[in-house]
Amino acid sequence: MGYVLAFAGSNSSVSINYELVKFTSSLINGHEVRLRDMANCPFPMYSQDVEKENGFSNSLVEFKNEISNAKALIISVNEHNSYPSAYFKNVIDWLSRLDAQFLVDKKILLMATSNGGRGAIGALEVAEKMLTRFKGDVVESFSLPRYGENFDKEKGITNSDLAKIHAEKVASFVKLIS
Repeated sequence: MGYVLAFAGSNSSVSINYELVKFTSSLINGHEVRLRDMANCPFPMYSQDVEKENGFSNSLVEFKNEISNAKALIISVNEHNSYPSAYFKNVIDWLSRLDAQFLVDKKILLMATSNGGRGAIGALEVAEKMLTRFKGDVVESFSLPRYGENFDKEKGITNSDLAKIHAEKVASFVKLIS
């Protein structure tokens, strides 16, 4: 139980939230970070019929075990029409059916980014409520607006004010999990 699990709430192969997670993970010192690309994790749309007919997939059980064995989580959620994506909600639905206690006592750095000026703040707020419902502890949150203007894959966050806020949030998160 010594690693930090980091992933985006997006299954897109070009997810900007995954890029933010990768960058943030690179700033975590003193802890092993395991980065999971959810684009490699297809899950069927949850329904009681699918659960009854097929049960829980091995990949879902493995993901739930990764979460259980992690000391903390870094999650960045994407936004579709002011809410987290259907993919992220679906993953939470499956995980909660497998084990309603899947987030108990997990410290979470929750983030979101979008190309818009609000930085996916709507999705961030909804995701925080979802995660705390399952007893996850969102200890820090960060929103990066205008991803295309404020982020570079090589340099990270390019806006100095946002970079400072992000660095402070990451440092606080690391302190809380140490």
